[in-house]
Amino acid sequence: MDAVVFDLDGVLVDSETVWDEVRRAFATRHGGTWLPTSTRAMQGMSTPEWASYLVTEVGVRLTPDEVARGVVEEMATRYEAGPPVLPGAVEVVREVAKRHQVAIASSSPPVLIRSFLDATGLADVVGVALSSEEAGAGKPAPDVYLLAAEKLGVTASRCAAVEDSINGLRSALAAGMTVYAVPNPHFPPDPAVLAEVTVLRALSELPTALASTRPGE
Repeated sequence: MDAVVFDLDGVLVDSETVWDEVRRAFATRHGGTWLPTSTRAMQGMSTPEWASYLVTEVGVRLTPDEVARGVVEEMATRYEAGPPVLPGAVEVVREVAKRHQVAIASSSPPVLIRSFLDATGLADVVGVALSSEEAGAGKPAPDVYLLAAEKLGVTASRCAAVEDSINGLRSALAAGMTVYAVPNPHFPPDPAVLAEVTVLRALSELPTALASTRPGE
């Protein structure tokens, strides 16, 4: 295994519920009606994609650019005291980086990815940090994972991906990576998708799992 590509939200940062709260409240304030499927539908979408979704499907009475700007500003405000980094996440990334190249492939906008790297001091070991905004399509499309592998200079089949959500898992699988799941307790992935990946009980199990897994397993 040449590289390990981490998702951010739900894997390194406990932010999936924060995104959900912020987008729900923003939609309500601006005339939208939250749908039962909205939360899961937007997980993994890039910023332009979920902003358009809030307008076309939820009914927010703003332009997609206005939606994106407003929601991201609120998220940045939530992050001002520091992003909600999951316990042990920084230590796991540093341990993995001793043996592998490391990247982040996230659906978060670049400003929040930078906030995470600044707060944790991980910029010295994370060789590539990408938002799906920079890759074209968001998850479950494989674009952001394929671009991360390209920028690391390795083939996707020689990469491991670490994900928590169903769309993220589908994205990494579509990219041809060896996929590890740390299932999000708030939004559990589909068991049928979990059957296709290696499921970890906690992120802390990842270094040991990597040491015993060959690419393609």
